[in-house]
Amino acid sequence: MATFVDQDQQWLLNCLTATLDTSHEVRSFAEASLNQASSQPGFGVALSKVAVNRELPLGLTYYYLAAVLLKQFIKKRWQEDEESFEPPAVASEEKEVIRKLLLLSLNDDHGKICTAISMAIASIAQYDWPEDWSELLPALLNLISDQTSMSGVRGALRCLALLSVDLDDRSVPGLVPALFPCLHKIVSSPEIYDKALRAKALSVVHSCASMLGVMSGVYKEETDALVAPMLKSWVEQFSAILQPPVLSADPEDWSIRMEVCKCVSQFVQNFPHHTEAHVTGKSLSLYILLSNFLKVLMITILQSQFDPFLFSYLSNGYACILDKLVSRMFNHLDSIIDLSCLVKLFARIVGMLVIFDLLTLLGAVSQVHTWSLDANQYVADEDEATYSCRVSGTLLLEEVVNSYVEDGINAIVEACQKRFNESRQEKAMASANWWRLREATIFALVSVSEPLLEAQSSESCELNLGTLLEQILTEDMATGLHEYPFLHARALSGVAKFSSVVSQDILDQFLFASIKAVGSDVPPPVKVGACRALSQLLPESSKGIVQSQLMALFSSLTDLLKHASDETLHLVLETLQATVKSGHEAIVSIEPIISPILLNMWASYVSDPFISIDAVEVLEAIKDAPGCIRPLVSRVLPSIGPILEKHHQQPDGLVAGSLDLLTMLLKASTTTIMMIENAPIEVVKAIHDVCFSSVIQIILQSSDHAEIQNATECLAAFVSGGKQEILAWGGDQVIKMRSLLDAASRLLSTEMESSGSLFVGSYILQLILHLPSQMSQHIRDLIAALIRRMQSCQIAGLKSSLLVVFARLLHMSAPNVEQFIDLLITLPADGYENSLAYVMSEWTRQQGEIQGSYQIKVTTSALALLLSTQHAELANICVKGHLIKSNAGITTRSKAKVAPDQWTMMPLPAKILALLADTLIEIQEQVVADDGEDSDWEEMGDNDAEPDLLQTALATSRGRPNLDYLMAMAKVYSENQEDDHEDELLPAADPLNEINLANYLVDFLVKFSASDRQLFDHLCQHLTPAQRNAIQRILQR
Repeated sequence: MATFVDQDQQWLLNCLTATLDTSHEVRSFAEASLNQASSQPGFGVALSKVAVNRELPLGLTYYYLAAVLLKQFIKKRWQEDEESFEPPAVASEEKEVIRKLLLLSLNDDHGKICTAISMAIASIAQYDWPEDWSELLPALLNLISDQTSMSGVRGALRCLALLSVDLDDRSVPGLVPALFPCLHKIVSSPEIYDKALRAKALSVVHSCASMLGVMSGVYKEETDALVAPMLKSWVEQFSAILQPPVLSADPEDWSIRMEVCKCVSQFVQNFPHHTEAHVTGKSLSLYILLSNFLKVLMITILQSQFDPFLFSYLSNGYACILDKLVSRMFNHLDSIIDLSCLVKLFARIVGMLVIFDLLTLLGAVSQVHTWSLDANQYVADEDEATYSCRVSGTLLLEEVVNSYVEDGINAIVEACQKRFNESRQEKAMASANWWRLREATIFALVSVSEPLLEAQSSESCELNLGTLLEQILTEDMATGLHEYPFLHARALSGVAKFSSVVSQDILDQFLFASIKAVGSDVPPPVKVGACRALSQLLPESSKGIVQSQLMALFSSLTDLLKHASDETLHLVLETLQATVKSGHEAIVSIEPIISPILLNMWASYVSDPFISIDAVEVLEAIKDAPGCIRPLVSRVLPSIGPILEKHHQQPDGLVAGSLDLLTMLLKASTTTIMMIENAPIEVVKAIHDVCFSSVIQIILQSSDHAEIQNATECLAAFVSGGKQEILAWGGDQVIKMRSLLDAASRLLSTEMESSGSLFVGSYILQLILHLPSQMSQHIRDLIAALIRRMQSCQIAGLKSSLLVVFARLLHMSAPNVEQFIDLLITLPADGYENSLAYVMSEWTRQQGEIQGSYQIKVTTSALALLLSTQHAELANICVKGHLIKSNAGITTRSKAKVAPDQWTMMPLPAKILALLADTLIEIQEQVVADDGEDSDWEEMGDNDAEPDLLQTALATSRGRPNLDYLMAMAKVYSENQEDDHEDELLPAADPLNEINLANYLVDFLVKFSASDRQLFDHLCQHLTPAQRNAIQRILQR
């Protein structure tokens, strides 16, 4: 009997058909018609009826298309407070009809349609469940409990898998007790449900377990009550799935085991105390699973002729599934190996675990073949720390060392010795795979080289690492370069990691071998390994050896530059940089040859930020060599000058790159850990005469943010290098000062986008440090412009850099700091009583985000200076204090919109004291970390025997900071800063960098508490216990 189709539904069917028409005009008209119709009442219901009605005369494609369009309709029209919402909203009555229609069709036999409908249901549930759709969960539970309809089970599980991603603490407590028994029934019934369904059920278990773990931080008792009763039965099922041997030709078997590993990781990490009673047998199952996996993995990796059945899966993309499964296993072990409840278990098997681990470091035959054909791919794979067996294997080795220290190190060395001996046996039997065992052994040793070397240097260590390495490396040197290129590449790149335990003769042999390989006709991987070896060996090599080979090495490397591309070009430039730095005085004779080649390469790749930066770094190494800066500058200026003068006419990237090159020339060499010397004054003047006016014009006229940023850095370098003398170069000093101020004015303008102004803070600091008398005449206007720029900027880093400027101005106002405060009070700020209130509100909020040792010294000491004034206006300002912890559970998106974070308010002086205490705590924590006192949070007990802060903080004299102190400060405050180049001139220019911050804070707190003890005690009442304790340790010394 034919299904009746009304006129509106027929129109919708015709539109759906037209969206698949081959004519672009027909498709576009149909899509526009559907979009217009979506705003009409009843459209969602009509679309739902098409998606779920299998009696309509349509193909599967149309049903699927209707379901997909329905999901898009829900996203746009369902929830008014969503960013993607487009009016009008769907009426409540229409929503109810759509929900019912979709639930009735979850048992569709066709996978793609069922998935599309599941996604639509999950989209609705994100807004309506559980409050407005209470029948959803019972309907899903009915479906997954109905063993007569596998399609219904599959549809419900797909829907639950999608829903479980967005679970929160409101839904999980009611969901888990009802859902988990149904899921357990599916997982424990392989005779009824196939592996794909059981794996999908486990994915839902994993999502719920993950949310339960998050909830346990707030609702520990409630989550414990949910988890504890069901753990035993689930662990039994996990073990039953993991125990049987892995089937190499059954990817679905791999998949269900992967889901088990994910579930186990969640339960063991989130509920270690509850799993401890069940985990021993469970972990042994994992160990058996690991050994089973590796047997299959060996087939994939070592055999050059694959089993036809296995190869059919590999050719269809399933090889990566096995790789991911083993990676998941190692990642799981990596996450649980150091838990207290598993330490004893893994201690018994750590040796065998490492031996298995080394097998995953072997490269597959297909991978080796690819590397042989493409050196770029080899370099890319070597440098890319992506998700793979090899990466996961190295991470597990690191965790073995971290968790078991000496036992772990001994296990790794013993396993490597075992694999090395096996490679000897394989070689004696003429096996084609012997060299791969050897290469993996070296790779494993290199991956944990740091802890191995630390152990070797320990007096109690009995390792003979040097002997093992020399044995492996010298044997490898005797093998053919062409027959085993990857083994030679690994040996060459690995030897430098162990230079402290390998004899100098061996190092010299490898250095000469690397130099020879770079200039010889050898396979590309060998050249790659040679470049890596040279990059690391040259800086530590004998000056005499380098000098004798310098010309030949430069000749070989420059020849490589001509043929290198992509990844290898980066490697060659890195090697060239190391060669230049080790050449010392000899570089001046080679500069006329090498500089033009590098400049041409820089020009060719100026639009490629990675290669052009590498080229500039090599040029910087040449510039830093004795006698090279002047000829290099004379070589650069004739080309750079015209480019900057006609900056509007240049191709994209050339002006920004030229400014970057120019800034590098203006800055000179790094002489100590944090000290940068300016270029010679005559060099700065020579660059100034050609380029200064052009740099100013670029800042004033350009609309390219990269050009403006680089020009700002360049101008800061001009001021830093020229200082007061820059005003006398090239004419009227007043005009020169006006040009510098005009540049600052545009950079601080509210019309400039934040990214264009990014480096203005560094530039302003150079002006006030080197031209203080000239800038003092404009302080009021400068502060007003800084306020406007801060209030309009969208980048936190820019705002922080401007706060550093305020801090430095405050220091410069001493001893009349009160006058500086009064000045801020007289200046307006939108939304605040005055500029002081605004600046301090931002400063106290941003202080914890300010990075860089110099910047933290300046701002922290400025806060102390500000507090010491006890200015009456400070007490009248209230700022954000502490975050109020919510008792409402996990913060979801909907909760965050309704109830954003709440903060206490506290007087500004108390907040400043709290920030100073936080700095003390941070230094103290670093001291503890350096002493190795930190440990897993679950295993830490009460330990009152903390190292005394003063022992370390006051170890440095109150004069100039020594190298150890500078290193410590860098570690405390700058360890995450990989790109702080815009401020590298500041420490050398500013005497505030000489401050020992720990001493400064101690002296300040002692004096401040003594000056007004009643005020001090009152402020301390606003602090947290940790902050008060940090201060008390200072005062009670």
